[in-house]
Amino acid sequence: MKIFPRRKCSENARPKKGSAGFTLVELLVAAAVFLVVAGAAFTLLARHQPLFNRQQNIAGLNISMRNAAAQMQIDIVNAGTGYYVGANIPGWPIGVTIQNSNPGTGCNNSATYTYTATCFDTLNVIGVDPNTPPTHPTDSGSNCVSTTSSILFATPTGTTTLAQLAADYHTGDQILVVKSDGSQMTTAILTQNGQVTGGKVQLQHNPTGAAGLNSSTYDPLGITTTTNDKLGDTFCAPDWVMKISPVKYSVDVSNSADPKLTRTAAGVTSVLADQIIGFKVGAATWNSSADTDTVSYSFDPSTYGNDFTLVRSVRISMIGRTPPVMNVANTFRNSFDQGPYQIEGLSVVVNPRNLSMRD
Repeated sequence: MKIFPRRKCSENARPKKGSAGFTLVELLVAAAVFLVVAGAAFTLLARHQPLFNRQQNIAGLNISMRNAAAQMQIDIVNAGTGYYVGANIPGWPIGVTIQNSNPGTGCNNSATYTYTATCFDTLNVIGVDPNTPPTHPTDSGSNCVSTTSSILFATPTGTTTLAQLAADYHTGDQILVVKSDGSQMTTAILTQNGQVTGGKVQLQHNPTGAAGLNSSTYDPLGITTTTNDKLGDTFCAPDWVMKISPVKYSVDVSNSADPKLTRTAAGVTSVLADQIIGFKVGAATWNSSADTDTVSYSFDPSTYGNDFTLVRSVRISMIGRTPPVMNVANTFRNSFDQGPYQIEGLSVVVNPRNLSMRD
């Protein structure tokens, strides 16, 4: 029998040629290539990230401004809504009031890119509370009443009871008193809740001045703060008392670095758009003597005698900006206020339907 010699263990454990892994040099080369490629990718991303952010900011600004304009159009087109079923109320005498701000000096800080309230106008859309029925004004008897006193009495219409009518009026409510033919009007703010007294509802209010003129304290909407031929202070039983429910558009600058366009209705304020740096409101008016409309928009109510009953069309211009980039390396400057941010402009013209129907 032939005997074969036994192999040593070291011979069996020896690896075959060509089965070794990556060498250290190969790993270092691969890592270097990876770092170069990754660095190039991150550099490209870093260069394009500001462009992407800018595009996103502009898109967001555009959407918010368009939404704000749409909301204003809805409100303004219905300005002057004052018709009631079963009540012979004339065409609503007023639909909007405009408080233009025309500062003599710059109202923004070009170093900090901040804005103050004097940069912006205010638009009030006048309407009546649909849940409060119209009433007739009188004194404690059956005579006409003067709003220069502090009390008028209201008699309900239709099926409205005295208690129901009294419950509709509260301290701080603003009322409009208007002649039955729409020729004269004034406004007042209630100083007490409505009370049933002697078969009528007593409405205590701040007394108006002669001819129904008020200060801005007693007429924050600016309906009767300047003399015009539509104001009056004496009203009789055929005339009307209505509770005003306005919508106010203004710019909140409590944070001067982020002016916000706001809408206030029924005591609730909501933000429509951030970073609004321009808000101007102009009016085209009706010339009653020539029975024609003006073809240009005035941004100064004194040019039409502060008579907002003549307003037939409203033009609103807005300018918004993307968030300021406080970076010295950012050399971009816009053409509006030379700020380091993009801007968007928008302008709309709205014709309040209830105001032009009478012409």
